[in-house]
Amino acid sequence: MKLWQKDITSLKEVETFTVGKDREMDLLLAPFDVLGSIAHVTMLATIGLLTNEEKDIIVKELQAIYKRTLGSDFKIEEGVEDIHSQIEFLLTEKLGEMGKKIHSARSRNDQVLVDIKLFLRNEIEELVNTILPFFSLLQSQSEAFKNHLFPGYTHLQLAMPSSFGLWFGAYAESLVDDVITLQAAYKVVNKNPLGSAAGYGSSFPINRTLTTELLGFDNLNYNVVYAQMGRGKAERITASALANVAETLARLSMDMCLYLNQNFDFVSFPQELTTGSSIMPHKKNPDVFELIRSHCNRIKALPNEIMMMTTNLPSGYHRDLQLLKEHLFPAFATLKDCIKMATLMLSNVTVKENILTDEKYKYIFSVEEVNKLVLQGIPFRDAYKQVGRAIENNTFNYSINIHHTHEGTIGNLCNAEINSMMEETFTMFGFQKVHDAINKLVNY
Repeated sequence: MKLWQKDITSLKEVETFTVGKDREMDLLLAPFDVLGSIAHVTMLATIGLLTNEEKDIIVKELQAIYKRTLGSDFKIEEGVEDIHSQIEFLLTEKLGEMGKKIHSARSRNDQVLVDIKLFLRNEIEELVNTILPFFSLLQSQSEAFKNHLFPGYTHLQLAMPSSFGLWFGAYAESLVDDVITLQAAYKVVNKNPLGSAAGYGSSFPINRTLTTELLGFDNLNYNVVYAQMGRGKAERITASALANVAETLARLSMDMCLYLNQNFDFVSFPQELTTGSSIMPHKKNPDVFELIRSHCNRIKALPNEIMMMTTNLPSGYHRDLQLLKEHLFPAFATLKDCIKMATLMLSNVTVKENILTDEKYKYIFSVEEVNKLVLQGIPFRDAYKQVGRAIENNTFNYSINIHHTHEGTIGNLCNAEINSMMEETFTMFGFQKVHDAINKLVNY
């Protein structure tokens, strides 16, 4: 029987269908449910719903449960509906009637909401901390290969000279913008919904500012109706930020699949990082990048999935929202794995030298030759026609020596400036404030 149930038990088929995979997803919320309860219990003692002695006893037991939730063997027992019930059962099993008092002045709705906010906040931090080493690798490889020229393309047609320094640096800067969107999602997530109860507040004189401070949130979701309406919205905003990172990885992976192709032949990898064929002994397949591409393309669909699942929902809580966890929660682990594998691959890439000395790439220097004529005083349109006629007449002459100096080009990568942008963005998260708050909750 559920903690909240009265005298009638739901039909087993209904129970099975409505619970779905929620127990599996709930295990990810276990430590955060305990943190929310510690903050809630601490607040209850300040308004007289618990004595200080009761609070101290309950908090001590919750701290012990918190340590258990961090272990791989923690589980939701058979017959227990969800993680919230499991933790309350463990508490009442140890403390009896005293443990039943912790649910005063809150609902299952705001309990779940605060768990999800705490989980998303933690996952965003872990994701950012996974991105940073990858960003640093891209920057270091940008410097290492800044003189390795290769063709740039538009419409997949030969366009202008590029370099692997420029290529690596482009994806590094792309991650800066991705982390900016993660920071925006973090700001949305890092607001406290606890105390909104079922979406209409409580008649108890609770102190929501106190639980906000205890849990390290930056602010409150003040309006209790909006606190409930924010469920689904916070997940969608977070999913959009994940999709941005996924887009960067998917495009990078597609580039690598092309560049490893023998017709391009720009890069190579150690044999142990590629896969072979059952009948073609020469094959070195970029399976890692292909799977990163596919995983990330699936993550890019997440914001739309969540938006469609919440379409036309009126205000208030609806059971539809339960399913969001099944879609969003696993995406964090998948994306972190993709970043780690991309880091492994690009740490071991070999870049071919002197690619542009091959005559088949000679026309990518056409713009360079046009610009040389312009510097001699010839109007651009006339210089363009002159070089165009030389190409048509097969009399085009060119030099592979290029001199680009403006910001963000081959000769001036601006990696230091890009690094400064990433450092500034990372600082804006304020992770240490959260760490300090959580340490106080679990150790005081």
